[in-house]
Amino acid sequence: MTSPENLPEQEDVWDRRVASGLSFLRRRLSGAYEVDEFGFDAELTEGVFHPMLRLLQRDWFRTEIIGAKHIPVDSGALLVGNHSGTVAMDALMLSIACHDESEGNRHLRLLGADFVFKLPGLSELARKSGATLACTPDAERLLSGGELVGVFPEGFKGVGKPFRDRYKLQRFGRGGFVSAALRTGVPIIPVAIVGAEEIYPLIGNIKPLARVLGAPYFPVTPTFPWLGPLGLVPLPSKWLIEFGQPIPTEDLVDQADDPMVVFNLADQVRETIQEMIHGLLERRPDPFAQ
Repeated sequence: MTSPENLPEQEDVWDRRVASGLSFLRRRLSGAYEVDEFGFDAELTEGVFHPMLRLLQRDWFRTEIIGAKHIPVDSGALLVGNHSGTVAMDALMLSIACHDESEGNRHLRLLGADFVFKLPGLSELARKSGATLACTPDAERLLSGGELVGVFPEGFKGVGKPFRDRYKLQRFGRGGFVSAALRTGVPIIPVAIVGAEEIYPLIGNIKPLARVLGAPYFPVTPTFPWLGPLGLVPLPSKWLIEFGQPIPTEDLVDQADDPMVVFNLADQVRETIQEMIHGLLERRPDPFAQ
């Protein structure tokens, strides 16, 4: 029971929350807020997107964050992670982990596939949350400006792979992310994410329907489409996110156009992430443990 002496303090807290909420709405309605050249809306991200993601990460996935000390406080870096889960929930969880666990509360600028920016609604949300098209020029501009940039080189090959291939990294494309890091001289931070594979276990892919919808795949999971909208609720797997030791690139700036250097570094990053994943799986023997 709340004691009478605590009531004024609680009322004051609620008054501040209401005032803050009204002020937020006033700025949104009047257009008195800022977005950067890529469309990133920091106020909307911190005030609306992050609170929802924080609840999901903390209470539903019970996420443990490891190695956040490797995230730079105020300089650029390229974060490279494994991709999985049928729906790219891992990108969102990585974003909130970077913001909440880094010393400088850093925003992660995700590089997204063309498909994301072709969908009405989703494209606008992605832009406002800080994402941009996965192309080398945009990545280099962000990195040169001291931003944290996140990339998942497996692309749809990773996020849409069958459950039987869980936690096996797919091919890393052409290594464009390495070239961007080399040209800007920023470190590459390998990131391993365990937990996303179990949220929507992919047991099938209806390819004809995917072609009609223009999607890379149409997933069949143990709950979707059988349970309708309920099948969209992710299973409450236990998540672990580990930020690895940064890989320096400043000594390789003049070799950004050397295909062999780019390939070898991309392969090194991929092997590092795979090893980190194995370590996290040993740490988390039960995917639905508390």
